Amino acid sequence: MATHILDAMAREGFEEILALHDARSGLRAFLAIHDSSAGPAFGGIRRWAYEDEDHALRDALRLARAMTYKCALADLSAGGAKMVVLDRPGLDASAAYRAIGDLAERLRGRWYTGPDVGTGEPELRSVAARTRYATDPGPEGPGLLVESTVEGVFRGLEAALVHLDGAADFPRRSVVVQGLGEVGAGLAQRLAEQGARVRASDLDHDRALAVSRELEIELVDPATEFDQRCDVFAPCALGGILHDLTIARLRCRVVAGGANNVLARTAHGDRLHERGILYAPDFVLNAGALVRGALFHLEGRREPIEEIGRRIGATTARILARARDESMAPSRVAIDEAEDVLAERRASRG
Repeated sequence: MATHILDAMAREGFEEILALHDARSGLRAFLAIHDSSAGPAFGGIRRWAYEDEDHALRDALRLARAMTYKCALADLSAGGAKMVVLDRPGLDASAAYRAIGDLAERLRGRWYTGPDVGTGEPELRSVAARTRYATDPGPEGPGLLVESTVEGVFRGLEAALVHLDGAADFPRRSVVVQGLGEVGAGLAQRLAEQGARVRASDLDHDRALAVSRELEIELVDPATEFDQRCDVFAPCALGGILHDLTIARLRCRVVAGGANNVLARTAHGDRLHERGILYAPDFVLNAGALVRGALFHLEGRREPIEEIGRRIGATTARILARARDESMAPSRVAIDEAEDVLAERRASRG
């Protein structure tokens, strides 16, 4: 990967990739800035035990490009970026996040950052202590980021059901939620409150038991989650989970969830379409926290959660309608629309 990185950047429209090393903390990380044609690049910090540096860099590229698509389809004056941190033994996390904050400050607002997998409130406090360009998890920040994501995913899922049957009709629906982290648990709660039959899975057995007892929902074995007959399969864990083998096992009508980069490859959106499974593109549904954070940083306001959900639901409905009218996979339509927006922005910039 490293030997062909410039070719990959040119092919996919990346502007810059920074490799960050801090000997004092043991930090090794990549920052990928995909696009800043309309404004600063937004993207959180993902900390993960990657197999090697190539896997980490690939993840940064995929996630940064998805962030650009989110911004384009949400009509934000911003672009996409992502930092990935290699989580290794001996890493001094607090010091590492302070070093990341120093980098953000040196970039002077070209990159705004926030939470992601492995980066929560304690880590963000370390970053925000060193830069103006990080989401403050305290009362001075945008707040309600998880709630914004949950609302967007819920409204996008709702739009998918309305697209199929003319009504969401939650009391008649069954939904399997994969992953019971903050977003997955929040989505499960919203669905249960609407009367849906919710089943869920999580690799963390203790967390799964605690959430299932609190929400009074049924648990399924993670080994069988793809095989469950249901109306909606809602992936809310890590990405890359839909590929040839798992798509063949699905017994749902809709895939709509909060995880990033659910498709292992773009072609797997076509596979879902061929199987007659409606896929609501993840980078449309899970943009709620981005919308809330970007508007706070760019315009100094906290967008109401209900408005965020309305925007995401409307965008989802539009994309699904065009996909039906043009007999295309919704994932292809969403990418086409995002690329059209980017082309216009770059052309106007000259």
